[in-house]
Amino acid sequence: DDASSSSSSSSSSSSSSGSSSGKKKKKKKADSDSDDSDSDSDNESDKSGSDSDDSSEWGSSSSSSSSSSDSSAAGGAGQTQPKGRAFWLKKTTVVKEKVEKDKEKRGEERKRAKEEAARAKAIAEAASVTSTKTFLPEESLTPSLINKKTLEVVSSRGRKGTDNRVLLRQLEALSRLSVRFGPRVEIPVLMHVITAQFDLQRTIDDFMETSSWRSCAGYLSRIGSILDDEKEGWKMGALTAEDGDIANDLMISAAVGKAGKMKATGKGGEGAMSAMAAEEYLINPHTGEVESEEARAERLRIEAEAKMSPEELKTVRVAGSLSLFLSRLDEEYTKSLQRISPHSIEYVNRLRDESKLVELLTVFQRYFERVGENADAAMLAELRVEHLYYRHDSIAVQVDRAAKFHEKYGETHLLHPACMSSSSDATEGKKDFKTINPGAVGGMPSTDSIDPEDLDVAKQISDLCTFIYQYGSDRQKTRAMLCHIYHHALHDRFLEARDLLLMSHLQETIPVAGDISTMILFNRMMVTIGLAAFRLGKIWDAHQCLSDICSGRVRELLAQGVAAGRFSDKSPEQEKAEKRRQIPYHQHINLDLLEACHLISAMLLEVPNMAAAGVDESRRSRIISRTFRKYHDMYDRQVFTGPPEMTRDFVMTATKALMKGDWKKCSDLLNTLDVWNLVAGDNSADEIKVMLTEKIKQTGLRTYLLAFSSQYDSLSLSQLCSMFEMGKNEVHSVVSKMMINRDLVASWDQPTETIVMRKIEPSALQVLALQFAEKAT
Repeated sequence: DDASSSSSSSSSSSSSSGSSSGKKKKKKKADSDSDDSDSDSDNESDKSGSDSDDSSEWGSSSSSSSSSSDSSAAGGAGQTQPKGRAFWLKKTTVVKEKVEKDKEKRGEERKRAKEEAARAKAIAEAASVTSTKTFLPEESLTPSLINKKTLEVVSSRGRKGTDNRVLLRQLEALSRLSVRFGPRVEIPVLMHVITAQFDLQRTIDDFMETSSWRSCAGYLSRIGSILDDEKEGWKMGALTAEDGDIANDLMISAAVGKAGKMKATGKGGEGAMSAMAAEEYLINPHTGEVESEEARAERLRIEAEAKMSPEELKTVRVAGSLSLFLSRLDEEYTKSLQRISPHSIEYVNRLRDESKLVELLTVFQRYFERVGENADAAMLAELRVEHLYYRHDSIAVQVDRAAKFHEKYGETHLLHPACMSSSSDATEGKKDFKTINPGAVGGMPSTDSIDPEDLDVAKQISDLCTFIYQYGSDRQKTRAMLCHIYHHALHDRFLEARDLLLMSHLQETIPVAGDISTMILFNRMMVTIGLAAFRLGKIWDAHQCLSDICSGRVRELLAQGVAAGRFSDKSPEQEKAEKRRQIPYHQHINLDLLEACHLISAMLLEVPNMAAAGVDESRRSRIISRTFRKYHDMYDRQVFTGPPEMTRDFVMTATKALMKGDWKKCSDLLNTLDVWNLVAGDNSADEIKVMLTEKIKQTGLRTYLLAFSSQYDSLSLSQLCSMFEMGKNEVHSVVSKMMINRDLVASWDQPTETIVMRKIEPSALQVLALQFAEKAT
């Protein structure tokens, strides 16, 4: 083969090429003969094994004398594919049976593998927890050693390959060990633990899990309980430059200390001796004895504390800001409410944490006021206001009582049924437990009576807002003012809310504020003022407050939903930012109630206006509500109008009835709306229905007079009272106002109690004067 390959590669002489070609032909012939002999030998063996295949194996007459030599030559050549006549011989087909896979068995194996993986993970976590508990010897623990280990753990924060959860468990173990050494050691470790918990969220859209949030709130509560004790007088301060340099040196030495020693010992005997000497020869300057690094650090700590004044000794220097931690905790709570489904029990359980958050903010605000940090206290006061302003007093009492009950007794379904029954008795004396369940002896669980001062939420918000107005930033003052106005309007204190809004001039500064969340709060405040005016029967004020918000994209303006249009021009970043600004579900303003109040107030104003426009052509261009006119025209153009289903349909049907003079049908349609049951307060729904009935009667009377006054010479007062079921004083008041406003050209005849119509048409000059007066006003 080598000779043939060399001869084929060389092209210098024709003789060598000819000989090489002859050798190739001989080689190919030998290969084919060997293949034939292999197939013949196979056929012979098959023939000896079975006689039934003789007719089919037609190539069995070939010579087999050279089969051994040829087969060995073919085997040496490494030929696996048969050639020549053997390629066309019939081969026996081997049929393999298909193995059916057992899906149930595979599912069980997969499930078993998952369980084993989860079990191994749990064992690894338990091992890591126990290792964090025992990686410090408790017998020789000192405050300096805990500080050193804390800095070592913190130095690995943010490095590649560092598991934040393992780091958090190590810091939690150190926080448990530091309790015995007092607040000077415990508080810095707790601050690092809180920072590590916030580090678990990698992106801005991730929110803290409920268990982690409650754990973080527990650590902050522990710090608050230490700082809130005025007798002890503990307070926190920022790290000084000297403290920062010391901490940085310790972190650097902890990071590279072991590696430096290993490099020193790896250089040879001299490097190892120098490293050992550097570790051993630490001399105490006071006693002259050798001391270890831990002993020296502890001695330096004690000497530094001995030189401190009592005030410095009570000041704990920490890295981080408590006010920023509380602000971040509040953000994580809001983000979790945005992500959790509002229709699940998890959302309801999450709302219980709000009282805990407000209590934390109260404690730390009191601490900041004590130490004179009024800017931070104002920030926390503003956060407290934003957790209180949207709750009605009737709901706030129940929420606070439920939170205290859960804090004292836990889940209601976990209590014994006997103590929840009405027959439970807590009186003293001997009990017959044959007839009384022992669980009923303690009586029904109840919370302590709530302090009346805590129930006065209006006074709390007023005090907090006054504090913010004095010490807060411009943004905090603006938001506090908006929350204060919102709370007044929520409790039907319309005049106080209106006066605050007009005195603050917020309606002029909000458009140029540049803060979208503050603009959303302003929209919510305006809507709430409009609803308050509607509940009090101030229809014109209600329409003025609601018309701007309700004429367009209500959900987006109130941050209660994101527009999902196909042709939206928003980028993905803008959509994400809009989702982050969404208001939690329990703070939403019901949009059906909002639409009902807006359309009904527009109806009560527009129906008399349209009736007057049908008689007086000069008033046709006067439009009060374009939104109501658009819906009314759409309803008029419908060929078939079925029974009303939506809130808008009810209002449009009631409008048709009122324009025909059927005020009773209009009143019945509007009073049957279910949205009135959503209004907070005792008997609020009944009061709204009574108010609506009175307003519909007055509007029906005005519409009747404007539409049909030209058909009468005089109208009887008693007849109008019987038609609209109103008292004489009410009818007299409505008609007199119309006369004063020049809507009705008539006069009173007091002896006969009739309205005398005047048929005097105004001159062209009078018409122009009236138009000029309307435009001037």
